[in-house]
Amino acid sequence: QVQVVESGGGLVQAGGSLRLSCAASGSIFSINAMGWYRQAPGKQREWVATIGSLGSTNYADSVKERFTISGDNAKNTVYLQMNSLKPEDTAVYYCYIDLRTIVVPNQKYWGRGTQVTVFS
Repeated sequence: QVQVVESGGGLVQAGGSLRLSCAASGSIFSINAMGWYRQAPGKQREWVATIGSLGSTNYADSVKERFTISGDNAKNTVYLQMNSLKPEDTAVYYCYIDLRTIVVPNQKYWGRGTQVTVFS
């Protein structure tokens, strides 16, 4: 059984920063990739950023140069440093960890989400 838990959301003024964390626990054999999605009210969930097992990163155009994803495979943890936040970044942020357990190969596990609210 794998559990994924996010933390670090909150309320911040435009231009400010927040750091999200996400940790997976359980019988994890290896991690393939980790990343973040977000869903704003009334909108579909959108991809934000991904980090591969070797550290390669990719970002949505809307967050490039402002957000930084990083990971610690030894701790089964992924972070999202968000700077220069804008009101349009307001959303519930969901992390995922694509991993392999001893029993189940290559599956994405999702957290329940953490709210980020940016006010102007």
